[in-house]
Amino acid sequence: MRFSTQTLLLQLGVVLLVVLLSGAVHAWLVYERIGDEAENQALTLARTVAADPDIREDVQAISKEEGTPPASVLAAGPLQAAAEAARVRTGALFVVITDETGLRLAHPEIARLGERVSTDPSVALAGREITTRNTGTLGPSAGAKVPVYAPSAEGTGTEGVGTAGSIVGEVSVGYSMESLSKSLAQDIVPIALTAGGALLAGVLASFLLRRRLQRLTLGLEPEEISTLVHDQVAVLQGVDEGVIGIAADGRISVFNAAAARLLDLPDATGQDWATANVPGQLKQLTQPAARDAEAVELVAGGRVLVASARKAWHRKEDLGWVVMLRDRTELQQLTRQLDAVGTMSTALRAQRHEFANQLHTIAGFMSIGQHEQAKEYLARISATGPLKFPVEQAELLQDTYLQAFVGAKSVEASERGVALRIGPETLVRGHVADPQDVTTVLGNLIDNAVSAAVAGSASERWVELELLDDAGQDNGTLHIVVGDSGDGLGNLEPEEVFAEGFTTSEQPVRQGAGQGLGLALVRQLARRRGGDVHVLETGRKGGPGAVFMATIPGVMGRSADAGAEAPTSTAAGREAGREASREAGTTMREDSSG
Repeated sequence: MRFSTQTLLLQLGVVLLVVLLSGAVHAWLVYERIGDEAENQALTLARTVAADPDIREDVQAISKEEGTPPASVLAAGPLQAAAEAARVRTGALFVVITDETGLRLAHPEIARLGERVSTDPSVALAGREITTRNTGTLGPSAGAKVPVYAPSAEGTGTEGVGTAGSIVGEVSVGYSMESLSKSLAQDIVPIALTAGGALLAGVLASFLLRRRLQRLTLGLEPEEISTLVHDQVAVLQGVDEGVIGIAADGRISVFNAAAARLLDLPDATGQDWATANVPGQLKQLTQPAARDAEAVELVAGGRVLVASARKAWHRKEDLGWVVMLRDRTELQQLTRQLDAVGTMSTALRAQRHEFANQLHTIAGFMSIGQHEQAKEYLARISATGPLKFPVEQAELLQDTYLQAFVGAKSVEASERGVALRIGPETLVRGHVADPQDVTTVLGNLIDNAVSAAVAGSASERWVELELLDDAGQDNGTLHIVVGDSGDGLGNLEPEEVFAEGFTTSEQPVRQGAGQGLGLALVRQLARRRGGDVHVLETGRKGGPGAVFMATIPGVMGRSADAGAEAPTSTAAGREAGREASREAGTTMREDSSG
């Protein structure tokens, strides 16, 4: 049996039990009330009969006689007539008058005159009034017994309490319980109607509650709900992807640990989605006009995330939205590294032909006996290197990784018609200890600058790069300044280009790697290390363009030959580096303008 059916039957049983108990208690209270009214009415009639002077005199006269008159005499006497008249007039079951010994002097049945009453008259003969419910010769009844006093006690009252007169008999009056049942039957009709109405209301409420229970539980049984809860907790807390569930009423119902970690936010379960402290791109995914297939990239918590949202349905019921978050930070970094490696490989393949030509030239000189010319040619090759990248002043970069990476970027820029050159203020004496972060920051800034130079209006397209480290300090800081010949930021504020989701559809001057994520990513990466990325100069139309500066602490290591000239303090070295970078940016703009 389904849980909802069990609940319905249980509710119906409880409602029925409550109605039956309430009806029984109500009927019992009505029965008691009718019985009390009958007793009071019997007591009033008994008092009236016992206080009648004629009856008192007749009872006293009979009590003084020796023995009790025969039934025929009593039947024709005044007491029988008075008692029957009172009984008929009031509708009582019986009105009985006895003497001081309890023998009947008046009774509805003539044959029972002169006999002792069937119920105990001692209380009334002792001078006390009493109401009773008992069964006598005429059946069950509710009645009262009142003492009859001799006429000499007339001046002391009729209730018999504290009187000095003698008691000569008692009066018993009773009303049939059958008549009480008839009265109860008349009064029980409203009770039954009320109980029936309550039962009907309870049944209707039970059915409505059952339907609401099925709707709230989606027709699932408690065991199924318990299993789903356990599965949900196991799945949501066990996956690496962030999961955010938004209920149909706009409340966040699910916010797993992975989502909190990826967004670098506390658990937002229970908050309103519209006002929750989550990136705006996520909220746009759940707009009515959004499509389930849409996905966006965003930067949050120093990570590159891919977010998608899907509408959740159960049969035809709208359950809200489910937003999925996937971490693509490492993939982005690996992609950039692979791009750098691919660029370098392309450059090396291009230079391989030049190297082969140089070898052929040397072989030609040797074959014709021009040994002196061969020696001069080898000297020139030794001075410039067998592989020459199209980047000026590359010798200022003593780190081989930076030389290779910047050289590869220069080949890529050259293919787009942009000259990549090293500024005169460049001085890197340490070696790169963390190529991954340096690749991400430096690659983004160079790509942005090359794109700006290509899109600029200047006839000469160039990108100038200056780098400065902490003179070979361990865990040193690398300062990067990048300028270009583009048209600057235009009407954009400097901070706008670092906004998450910034694109170049309207401003092609600044295009970050990762479809608008480059600058936001590199800034968060630098700030996570304690550094920063900001705009030194916004540039102007016609060039020179904007100048960006990046400070990346902890990415440089000590070079073997840089220890002697290293500053005495890392902090002092970093401050000197920052000042030199600022001067480099200023010099870069002055040289470009001149």
